[in-house]
Amino acid sequence: MFASTFHAAALPGANQHLPIFRNCVDPDDPAILVARCVRPGAPLSGDWFLLLTRRRMVVTQDTRPLHRTRLHLNAHLRQVSNVTWRLDLSKPGIELAFTAMDGVRERLRMRLGDSDTVWRVEQLLRDTFVNKPALV
Repeated sequence: MFASTFHAAALPGANQHLPIFRNCVDPDDPAILVARCVRPGAPLSGDWFLLLTRRRMVVTQDTRPLHRTRLHLNAHLRQVSNVTWRLDLSKPGIELAFTAMDGVRERLRMRLGDSDTVWRVEQLLRDTFVNKPALV
């Protein structure tokens, strides 16, 4: 289930991160969001990818200048707390902030194509973190 939902949700460049994502996610856990991100305050740190499934949050980094892919975060949703987000419709995107299990506050800005996509992703975040069903 993961592989088919990942390919449906993925965007260009995300397939390079698939081996890491596949190692972090159970095969029966569907991908609900795959987004290219940047780190506010660190624009030259490379591309970041956020994978959100029904049970996990995985963040990878494509480092510059060598374009090496590395795992940054692999957490069950129960291990992620204080999740907040802020919409930006002027430059379509969402800034996502959360506290990881090690206590570090993380911030990622998802670059989204248009305001309709911003609203769809905002609803996915709301369904996952606010209206969440019991986590398995």
